[in-house]
Amino acid sequence: MTTMPTTTLAGQSTQEGDTAGKRPAATPSRRRSTARGRQSRAAWVLAAPFLALFLAFMLLPVVWSTLMSLTDTQSADLRTPLNVSFTGFDNYVRLFQDPQFFTALRNTGVFVLVALPLTLAAGLAAAVALDSGIRRFRAVFRVGFYLPVITSIVAVAVVWKTLLEPHAGLVNTVLAWFGIDGPAWLADTRFALPVMILMAVWRNLGTVMIIMLAGLQSVPQSLMEAAELDGAGAWQRFWRVTFPLLRPALLLTAVTTGIGYLQFFDEPFVMTDGGPLDSTLSATLYAYKQFGNGNYGVASAAGYVVFVLIIALTVLQFRVLRDKD
Repeated sequence: MTTMPTTTLAGQSTQEGDTAGKRPAATPSRRRSTARGRQSRAAWVLAAPFLALFLAFMLLPVVWSTLMSLTDTQSADLRTPLNVSFTGFDNYVRLFQDPQFFTALRNTGVFVLVALPLTLAAGLAAAVALDSGIRRFRAVFRVGFYLPVITSIVAVAVVWKTLLEPHAGLVNTVLAWFGIDGPAWLADTRFALPVMILMAVWRNLGTVMIIMLAGLQSVPQSLMEAAELDGAGAWQRFWRVTFPLLRPALLLTAVTTGIGYLQFFDEPFVMTDGGPLDSTLSATLYAYKQFGNGNYGVASAAGYVVFVLIIALTVLQFRVLRDKD
């Protein structure tokens, strides 16, 4: 009778010790939560390099340029940032009071309004020709049209500049064979910008052609045969059947090419430096020159004007070319 309470107390003490030494069994919901936590941490680790590069080279420059466009930042102020003053929209006011900036905007507008339709039309015509008439040596023509796209723009500009030399260039030499005295193409305000438009069309039609060719080859042949049975001619089949189905490809090329043309910079920078008499000065080249002169606030403001123009042109193209069906 005296040993029973002792045994019972010892047994209770042993059970309590075992329970305290073991972890409670994990429930399924707890295991799933732990697995999700590990996956989340692994995802952040894998995305960390991209996020670091995005913050360093995308987000931070955008924030920095926005602040500079609202301040009187000069090149000398980078060593003494405390001297920088907030000026609001003064840089934008100063920008639109500069006649040279209006000249740059006009040149950029003419370049886009002329070069963009010509590029789309030439690329579409080349795609239609390759898809229908020119079946032989099709691969050779594809490579020939696309080769300028993958060539460095600087190399293309140097070659064109050499061809257009007024005295020893190939173009004026050929014109001289027919008794024509060729002009100084890049030194003449009448020809400098048209020459760059022609070069841009020649260089970029390959991209448009490839995308349009893919669109043409995706048109169902049954639709074309049905239209032909209904008596539609070649032009009617193209305009009523093919062209509406090409709207997505046309929109893609119009938007991407238009954005590139609004950033018109390499050609005038390499070939004319914006001359003669600012006849080839573009908005981006104007901003670059302002940076070179140390006017960082004005240059940043010019960059944001170009950005607004790109947004406006893109929205306009979406409204005009979007598929209403």
